Amino acid sequence: MPLAVVAILILLAVGVGLLGLGFQGRVYSFRTASDIAARCAADTGLAMALFEMNQKLQVKPFSEGTLPQATDVQLPYSDQVCSYRVTGNLGSCYTIEATGVSGLAHRTVRAVIGLQSAFNHAILTKQSLTLKPGTLVDGYNSLNPSDTDIDISVGSQSASSSSVILNMSTIVNGDVFVAGNLDLAIKDLGATVNGDKYVSAPQPLPGVTAPALPDKGALSAKGVAVTITPANSGTYSSIDLQLAATKVKGVTALTPAALIIEGGNVVLHVTGDIQLGNSCEIVVKDGASLTIYSDGNIHCREGSGINTENPPEEALTFQLYATGQGAQYFDIKAKSQFTGVIYAPNADVDLYANGDAYGSIVARDFEFKSGGNFYYDEALQEKDTVNDEAVQFVVTRWYESPPEFSTSDVQVAPLPVVGPIQ
Repeated sequence: MPLAVVAILILLAVGVGLLGLGFQGRVYSFRTASDIAARCAADTGLAMALFEMNQKLQVKPFSEGTLPQATDVQLPYSDQVCSYRVTGNLGSCYTIEATGVSGLAHRTVRAVIGLQSAFNHAILTKQSLTLKPGTLVDGYNSLNPSDTDIDISVGSQSASSSSVILNMSTIVNGDVFVAGNLDLAIKDLGATVNGDKYVSAPQPLPGVTAPALPDKGALSAKGVAVTITPANSGTYSSIDLQLAATKVKGVTALTPAALIIEGGNVVLHVTGDIQLGNSCEIVVKDGASLTIYSDGNIHCREGSGINTENPPEEALTFQLYATGQGAQYFDIKAKSQFTGVIYAPNADVDLYANGDAYGSIVARDFEFKSGGNFYYDEALQEKDTVNDEAVQFVVTRWYESPPEFSTSDVQVAPLPVVGPIQ
């Protein structure tokens, strides 16, 4: 009997101990789950504040006005709530503080956001990117010609097979990125990548809205040169340049049409297609620049092209933005070097040039079909004022529930949040 009592007491002690351990484990798991849920709610608040800041950028000109803030926002399909507040200004920086609550758990995240140019990469596509054999992708810095440490990156936001095709003897003096498995998404057929290959999470590519411009009707020319200046900036239903056939003493001569841009910055909103017939061209004269907002397609026939007289280093001499509601197709040619930036995240872009290309490309699908090389101007990363097209706020520094937080902490001890995954 005494032994039985002792055994029962031992078993009881062990049982109570195990029950206590189970209870503590249950409490710990509950607290951990609540803490994770609160952290997710805080991240959601940060994302909501960032979204609202980017919505403010869509209104031109940008006005700081009242900065986004909200308190105890109930998140759908959950019992979590979040609060957020944006402080700061353009002169220094904007800071987002977001708090998430789940049960008794509270988590706070803080982030500094900054502007990012639409042309942060040499070539960026939503789906496919193809470089012709022997292509060199390199860069320069027009703001600092002595700078030889140029950040160059090309890549796709897709994780599909062969999203990036690097043909034989292609050289990329920088990084190549995709959104998924590197071996699957990058088809390397004998290229040289003098940088990293890494996975990058897709970022939103904001849409562009054409500015309000006076209606100018259609612009067409056949066998003649038409000159337009900033006074002719406006909305055109189409641009159509075609050859003209004339007979002189029984001999038929073909005369191409040309659209000459001169006198400053010309801005065109083309609601229809742009057609360049054989050997016809758009020429941006020295001292001028051309910005086109295109709702339709662009067709450049044999021997035609969009050309600039400015030095090729001036990439912003020609700017093309896709503003159509659906899919678009841009067939771009240049009779010699191509200079310009193209922002068309919903368009298929093919680029042909009889020389090198200078600038930056954002497209849904892009194929560089010329025999020249592609040079990216790192100074385009500085094109990040609030009134630039397709600029957006992105998180540059991120902090999680530090005991103290101030803007000085952010500037003295920055914490990078993104980088190549080796």
